Amino acid sequence: MSNPIIVFDLDGTLVDTAPDLIATLNLVLTLENIPPVPFEKARAMIGGGVRPLIEEALIEQQRHLGEAAVDALFEQYVRHYQEHIADHSRPYPGCEDVLEVLGAQGFTLAVCTNKYESLSVRLLDALDMKAHFAAICGQDTFPMKKPDPEMLIRTIQHAGGDISRAVMVGDSDTDVRTARAAGIPIIGVDFGYTDIPMAKLSPDRLVSHFEQLPALVMELVPATSSVN
Repeated sequence: MSNPIIVFDLDGTLVDTAPDLIATLNLVLTLENIPPVPFEKARAMIGGGVRPLIEEALIEQQRHLGEAAVDALFEQYVRHYQEHIADHSRPYPGCEDVLEVLGAQGFTLAVCTNKYESLSVRLLDALDMKAHFAAICGQDTFPMKKPDPEMLIRTIQHAGGDISRAVMVGDSDTDVRTARAAGIPIIGVDFGYTDIPMAKLSPDRLVSHFEQLPALVMELVPATSSVN
């Protein structure tokens, strides 16, 4: 039997990436003479990937650009962001210690994010976190992205896990909807990027600090008695 698996969202769940994501967003907007988006407003826009972030920022700033112009902003964004991906982004407090604990207990760990796979791997590598994960899957890894449950299911399969012994950890409505549609328990973190408080999204469990996570995972993943 495969080990139970924990699938994490990335931005706003494992790593506080908002400083670098928003700095890059406002840089490319400013280059096009578009006013920057205030940090707290931009923070709530994170989660769907780079292009949706840019599109929401343009709506916020009441700018209507054609598809080609948005494409150009996207390309500028990715070029800059990949070179500054971990200038200020850091794991949330306790994250790295808990990943070590969960790995030692026999859990398989994976990432399922709407960030591009190459950027996700680059970020986790820059933060010395990549080795914790059996799979790092982004919005371009498969032909679908969250909230399509198939992305989560395929991430579990890609990591060698079993959907019947899986739990997801995320910070947004997208993560809750993805896990629910896949029939997988969801643990919500209340410190991530969402305009709807996680408590109102009714996850199976709610955490405010990573140190709470191991005990809650053990409550939700079936057959945990076999974990050494």
